[in-house]
Amino acid sequence: MTVSDGVRRSTGARKWWALLGFGAAVTVAAAVGGLGVRGTSEEYASLNQPDWAPPSWLFAPVWTLLYALIAIAGWLVWRRVGFGPALWAWTAQLVLNAIWTPLFFGAGRYGLAFAEIVLMWLAIGLTVALFAKLSRPATALLLPYWAWVTFAAALNWSVWQLNW
Repeated sequence: MTVSDGVRRSTGARKWWALLGFGAAVTVAAAVGGLGVRGTSEEYASLNQPDWAPPSWLFAPVWTLLYALIAIAGWLVWRRVGFGPALWAWTAQLVLNAIWTPLFFGAGRYGLAFAEIVLMWLAIGLTVALFAKLSRPATALLLPYWAWVTFAAALNWSVWQLNW
C-alpha cells in the first residue's frame, strides 16, 4: 500500500461518513418534527379534508423516500463544493421542514402552518436554484421533494379552509 492509497482510502471513508452525517441530519429533522406530536394519523383522519386528500398511511413511505433523496442531494453538493451557501439553504429548508409538523399537528395552527410551509417551499426553491449551479443529480433529487411540498401546501391550505 502506498501513501496515496491510504489517502484515497481515507478520503473515500470520509465521503461515506459524510453521507451518514447527511442522513443523520434529515433523521434529526424528521424526529424533531415529530417530538411531542402524537396521534397524527387520528388527527388527520378527524379533519375535514378535500376529496383529493391522500390516506394517512401514504405519508410515512413518501417522507422516508423524500428524506433519503434530500440527504443524498445535500451530500452530492457537499462532495462537489463543501459547505457553502447552497448547503446553508439546504439546512434552512430542513429546519423549516422540522417546524411544520408541530405547528400543524401539535399546535393545530393550520393557518400558521400554511405560512410556514410557504416559507419552506421558497427555501426549497432557493436550494434547488443554488444546487442547479453545482450538481444536476442533486437538483433532480430535490424536485420530487419540492413537488410533494407543493402538494402538501395545497392540502394544508384546503384543510385550513375546511376546518376554519
